[in-house]
Amino acid sequence: MIPSSAPSRLILASSSPYRRELLERLRLPFDVMVPDIIETPLAGEAPEATALRLAREKAAAVAQRSPGSIVIGSDQVATLDGEQIGKPGDHARALAQLQKMRGRKVVFHTALCVWDGRASALTGPAQLENIQTVVTFRDLPDAELDAYLRIEQPYDCAGSAKNEGLGIAILERIDSSDPTALTGLPMIALTAMLRKAGVRFFGL
Repeated sequence: MIPSSAPSRLILASSSPYRRELLERLRLPFDVMVPDIIETPLAGEAPEATALRLAREKAAAVAQRSPGSIVIGSDQVATLDGEQIGKPGDHARALAQLQKMRGRKVVFHTALCVWDGRASALTGPAQLENIQTVVTFRDLPDAELDAYLRIEQPYDCAGSAKNEGLGIAILERIDSSDPTALTGLPMIALTAMLRKAGVRFFGL
């Protein structure tokens, strides 16, 4: 833990409104900065490695622009049979995703990086962790999947479903050590990392 006489600036390195809403639960002041990185997997890169690399790159990119800050980066990669599933972007792709995943298990890798700009070269600035979530999708007919997509339009979500919204109705089971990981920001892991960085909670 790094002592500090004054709280460091806390920054969320993300454009995601879902991650922002989750971080707001901690009732800590924070800013949001969007990292400018290329979010594509490398050739032959494992899903977990992709998520961890991108989470670190997001945090590092923002940390360069705001020296001395504590920066939170996160990335999520969904996989079916080891194949990465991206954000669908439109209705047709989302429906195709849900059709492929129905009745099956999808693994979500949610990587987290907390980059402490005050850290010494000895301890290093970055804490990294990957939280794995296994989601079982219900075996639903096309009509239900299509109707769900038209109501919630989760086209910016890998896996084409918002578990924090109506999408929970197309899921059968969620297995994870951190219930917020699936939404995109593992809060149990995050609070542990922030404590290690000297961040205090509950107004103390």
